[in-house]
Amino acid sequence: MATFTSLQPRRSEAILLDLGDVASAVRNIVERYQGKRQYLMRMLQEIQKHYGYLPREALEELSRQTGIPLVDVLNVATFYHQFTLEPPGYYIIWVCMGTACHLKGNADNYDILKNILGLNNHSKTTKDGLFSLEKARCFGACSLAPVIMITSRDGSERYLHGHVNSLELRKIVAKYRSTALKKIKEKKGGRK
Repeated sequence: MATFTSLQPRRSEAILLDLGDVASAVRNIVERYQGKRQYLMRMLQEIQKHYGYLPREALEELSRQTGIPLVDVLNVATFYHQFTLEPPGYYIIWVCMGTACHLKGNADNYDILKNILGLNNHSKTTKDGLFSLEKARCFGACSLAPVIMITSRDGSERYLHGHVNSLELRKIVAKYRSTALKKIKEKKGGRK
């Protein structure tokens, strides 16, 4: 019988992982790199690509299968900004911090979004799991500065919003919140 674990019980849509599937997925990745420590970053990147983040169970399994101490795996996973230990929201809001966007107020917009989303300094994902907030370098749309991009968790949706301000940010968040809730409801309805 498979064992399941809930990683984020506080969220409306808790993520459940089948530990047998985690072991299998990690084994496939480890085998490609022969479990060598020198490829730890690549193995972590592939795990994150597979899950959208680095689940604790996958990190523990990686440690078991490679013999790399868990503390070393966690040190790498928490040191590099590219890795995240929490599941991403349904939508990820990327705030451009390139020169043009920064000069046109996107640092303030980032703080406004944190406030709108109810995020504290230690969290990037809303308690309901609908949004994650991230900083980005540049989208190459400087003429539209300040710019934000919204992507879906699975990468199938990508929307660029230019000339954003606090009023527009509130409207954008409300629109995507409504869309996410509708899609989640449809998905749950399709399961029955």
